[in-house]
Amino acid sequence: MIDRRQLNKLAFGSLLALTGAWALAQPAAYPVRPVKLVVPFPPGTGTDTSARVVAQYLQTALGQPFVVDNKPGAGGSIGAMEVVRAAPDGYTLLFSSNSALSSNVALLKTMPYDPAKDLAPVAGVGITTLALLVRADYPPKNIQEFIAYVRQRPGKISAGYGSSSAQVPISMLNKAAGLDILSVLYKGIPLAVNDVLGGSLDFAFADIGNATAQVSGGKMRALAVVSEKRNPLVPDWPALAELFPGFDISGWVAVAGPVGLPANVVDTLNKAITAAIATPDMEQKLATLGFAPMPLSPAQLKNFAGTEIVKWNQLAKDANIERQ
Repeated sequence: MIDRRQLNKLAFGSLLALTGAWALAQPAAYPVRPVKLVVPFPPGTGTDTSARVVAQYLQTALGQPFVVDNKPGAGGSIGAMEVVRAAPDGYTLLFSSNSALSSNVALLKTMPYDPAKDLAPVAGVGITTLALLVRADYPPKNIQEFIAYVRQRPGKISAGYGSSSAQVPISMLNKAAGLDILSVLYKGIPLAVNDVLGGSLDFAFADIGNATAQVSGGKMRALAVVSEKRNPLVPDWPALAELFPGFDISGWVAVAGPVGLPANVVDTLNKAITAAIATPDMEQKLATLGFAPMPLSPAQLKNFAGTEIVKWNQLAKDANIERQ
């Protein structure tokens, strides 16, 4: 026969078991330690500078450091693979442009990962475009003069690009205007911009954030933007589509993580990032870097990246680009 003391012990043990099971069923608090934001491009790129702005906000909002870690190379694949291989706990995330999240699929011969299957979408951040940059003393003074100048020098004009997707406008310009421009790959657009300034490169397609900094400093001139319409941030810069209808390429940045991220981690990050880019202060900071806010839920980002892969495959095909 079981006495009262034994019954109390049994009841207490059952209570502990139930409490433990309930605790295990609850999502762990996040974040409780520093979070690494892997940027697959060098410091100074539009992806890097926007990541640092977002990281600062997340640190304040979520109470833990968000540390930007630059891992450039292979068109963004090196940094992306670090995140793909990471533990799916939310402490290693990818902050990338469309290159590593969509366009590389159309532009690289071998991809060590599948962005649609090996990365978990977290949140959209911003959308931007590129500008065609030349030195301030470059002979052509506008885009019309530039086209004529390049056309008279087949095979002698060089252009630099810092990501696989930035190769596309060079090939599109070759095809649309009947040009023969040599394209040169760099680990990041700041390196290409430096060579344009040094005179070893004729021009580069750079994100608007880089472009406005160089133009305002008087060292370079922007001849056009790679978009359907003029960008409201730089309304005096003509759009290439004004000369060549359909010449429209947008870039974007977003956050993703390893597959298997807990739902509460994804939800916490998405809410914090979406709230960040909705604030006037953050919107102004992103605008200074050339980005307009692009708030997307994980499901929306997944669908958007999927349509972007299809788009970039078509762009690469139309521009006669062979996978590298």
